Amino acid sequence: MKYKETFGVFSDKTAEQISLLKYTKSSCGVDFLLNTAESWEKRGWFDMNKRYKTDFFEFYFFRKASGHLLLAGKRIELHDGMTLIISPYQQQEWHVDIERMDYTFLVFQEEFINNFLSDKYFMYRLLYCYQSDYPTFFCMDDEDRQPLLLLLRSMKTELRTPVADSYHMIVAYLYQFLLQLNRFYARLFHLPFSPPQNNYAYQYKQLLEKNICSKTRVNDYAAMMGISRVSLNKAVDSEFGVSAMHLLKQRLLQEVKNDLLFTDLSIKEIAFRLNFSEPNHLMRFFKQQTGQTISEFLASVQAER
Repeated sequence: MKYKETFGVFSDKTAEQISLLKYTKSSCGVDFLLNTAESWEKRGWFDMNKRYKTDFFEFYFFRKASGHLLLAGKRIELHDGMTLIISPYQQQEWHVDIERMDYTFLVFQEEFINNFLSDKYFMYRLLYCYQSDYPTFFCMDDEDRQPLLLLLRSMKTELRTPVADSYHMIVAYLYQFLLQLNRFYARLFHLPFSPPQNNYAYQYKQLLEKNICSKTRVNDYAAMMGISRVSLNKAVDSEFGVSAMHLLKQRLLQEVKNDLLFTDLSIKEIAFRLNFSEPNHLMRFFKQQTGQTISEFLASVQAER
């Protein structure tokens, strides 16, 4: 993987540049929009101590890990035995001891599996993808982890020695991997896990990811989907066990934290970017959601660095 482009975060002044790492088949050394390997085979890129995003999903199974990660406004302490999932376009900054890192990884672009599946909301159905309420890092015992690692090894075999039907085999392995991990995640956090009644809840999650900076009312999303707010709320509660407003507030809070930690924007500029009518409304929202003032939050993060 390599840097393909950089872009400036919105600001009236010169903003800090945040790199966007794009998946390229040539730089990853395979013919697919997916790769999996051991850390000793392909060293990770997260020893840069720089802020960046990727345009692909990332899965890490750490045997050994040391240091911490700033991800989507949260500080994550890395430790041995951790599993970590990162969805695309989440701002991240790694502070690690690269010599202590030993892991298996999987990375892929959503396009890889969407080209095969007709369900365009499949990745949004996975409880650990685009997740705001529950952590996407956790421990797994060997009984749960080994079947997943076996699937990754099967993918790697197809990647290294591809034949005519390797793409279909890899997709089949990936599909099973994602669903098995989803079942584990649902059990781990006691999340609702029943056949979906409709696509409204997942369409809503997709729209939140794409429009949270410009649309901050549930009614806006209901209108975009052509349904009532009551119908949207009922669908979200049925699938995720929370209200549509709760999902929106958690996603908006994540965006505020991203701006506070990863940009030089002032409170006023963040409020303007995220459509708060006044900076005071942003500060009140932050305190209600976190129990901390923005100054207290920043001070706590600074103390931990």
